Amino acid sequence: MSLPLPSPDPDPTPRRQVRVPGSRLALALVAVLAGSALFVSGYSLGHLQAETPGTQAADQAAFQAFWDAYHAITSDFAEGPVDQRTLVEGALDGMFASLKDPYSEYLAPAALTSTLSGLAGQFEGIGAVMTSRAPDGTEGCTPLGTACALVVVSTIPGAPAAQAGLLANDEIVAVGGKAVGGQTVDAVTGEVRGPANTVVTLRLSRNGGSPFDLSITRAVVVQPQVDSRLVDGGKVGYIHLAQFSDTAPAEFKDQLAALLAQGVTHIAFDLRGDPGGFVDAAQTIASQFIGSGPVFWQEYADGREVAQDAQPGGLAVDPRIALVVLVDKGSASASEIVAGALQDTGRARLVGQVTFGKGVIQQFQTLTDDMGGFRLTVAKWLTPVSKTWIQGKGLTPNVIVTPPANPPAGDDPVLDAAIQDLMGGSAGASSLAPLELMG
Repeated sequence: MSLPLPSPDPDPTPRRQVRVPGSRLALALVAVLAGSALFVSGYSLGHLQAETPGTQAADQAAFQAFWDAYHAITSDFAEGPVDQRTLVEGALDGMFASLKDPYSEYLAPAALTSTLSGLAGQFEGIGAVMTSRAPDGTEGCTPLGTACALVVVSTIPGAPAAQAGLLANDEIVAVGGKAVGGQTVDAVTGEVRGPANTVVTLRLSRNGGSPFDLSITRAVVVQPQVDSRLVDGGKVGYIHLAQFSDTAPAEFKDQLAALLAQGVTHIAFDLRGDPGGFVDAAQTIASQFIGSGPVFWQEYADGREVAQDAQPGGLAVDPRIALVVLVDKGSASASEIVAGALQDTGRARLVGQVTFGKGVIQQFQTLTDDMGGFRLTVAKWLTPVSKTWIQGKGLTPNVIVTPPANPPAGDDPVLDAAIQDLMGGSAGASSLAPLELMG
């Protein structure tokens, strides 16, 4: 999750930063300093810029093939004319696809708006979290196809997907009659989303059975970010976070404060199915339990490692407040930052399943001329003490619990195990050796 990103991926853990190009000012300064040289060679420079607009002189050779192809298409394509915007969008899309990074992509205007609105905790769609999954169970593969299925991770309670009967682990074969093969998860998610009160038809495969169609009427989906209550006879405060959205930190702090005001000294923090969201939201929420020092590290392309420290004023940093964190394979990105920080510092133990395994951070950037924008992987994140990179591996819980596929209504073996572990001693005090519990 840190718009929800629709998959764990959907989202998933972006840095919010918009860059304003400064190249115009820089070029103006060069022109002033080298005016006479530009005047002497004005024709050749002007002609070259007309053929390859915006390309720096040092990059002319590298981009000459691109511009040759572009000019050939716009002037000679027999089935033309070709829309210039379509060509530019195609070039942008291909450039990001060449990175072979499932988390970096070009976003057309509608897709960018949809993604950002989702991270705000509200969007128009069906309310389902999706991911890609290889036959061996590895998630995050791309593109979709016979060796990379699109599967449902979870549905939002009360949302159209849940009401229509869409289930976790359903495989989505086609959307609106169009096969998903060859596409990315986010591209398909963009097709699933759409204006409220319109219908989208999904072709599904369930438990290896014959494909069937399920039509779902889209709606405005408002995803509750936080819910909390007392459990275990009032001895344990339970707090669940759905996503690391813009509003999540304030909601989380309010509900955590309410639990603590009731005298709670044992907390079960549920991050199951949380696909992530904004990095700063993860830092703020982890800081409610970690009083000082790094929450995580960011490692950039040049090898720099920068500590992201705990923010002061956390509500539950007192080690006498015991803490356990519930996780599963749907806990991704920002969820893993928080869970990893709490486990690696010894502040909490993890209970549940191995997490998703997304150890990279994306940054959104808008483009000029209403061309949308993109998200680009700009850093790895590392756990605060051991500096572990969890990409493709996830976090291994201290207590591993494999719940049954269809537990009886009201049963939650993972929460039961978490409470048992929590009440058996202070968080982080016992051995880190995993305990296998089969539900």
